[in-house]
Amino acid sequence: MTAYFETFEHGADIGIRGRGKTLSEAFENGAKSMYSLMVEDLHTVIPKKSITISCESLDQEGLFVAWLNSLLAESDMQRLIFSDFKVKIQDHRLTGTAKGETFDFSRHLRGVEVKGATFTELAVRQEGDWWIAQCVVDV
Repeated sequence: MTAYFETFEHGADIGIRGRGKTLSEAFENGAKSMYSLMVEDLHTVIPKKSITISCESLDQEGLFVAWLNSLLAESDMQRLIFSDFKVKIQDHRLTGTAKGETFDFSRHLRGVEVKGATFTELAVRQEGDWWIAQCVVDV
């Protein structure tokens, strides 16, 4: 398995999926998958500014959606696009950092607008040595 994040088709919306050797890595790569939709080339986003995200939920699936929606809210409020993520999960609490910069039209090609992460096709599971975190995002 070489792709750590990817998207998948889902009607009018788009699915995102993150993989990792740990649950935290799967959540980090799920966030990369989501932001790869919002900018044509995620590698053009320089991780200059760091913000901290904290959220919790009743289960791992809800925690994944809370993480993604918290990132979207911070992006909107601070007008940032993120490209680098670090997550620590303990029980059903997440503390993470997202690094990025202000969207720069001279360097970044805009992708699609992601309005929110949904519970559609939501799954957080372990498959062999890999963790998978996925859901459909509203675009």
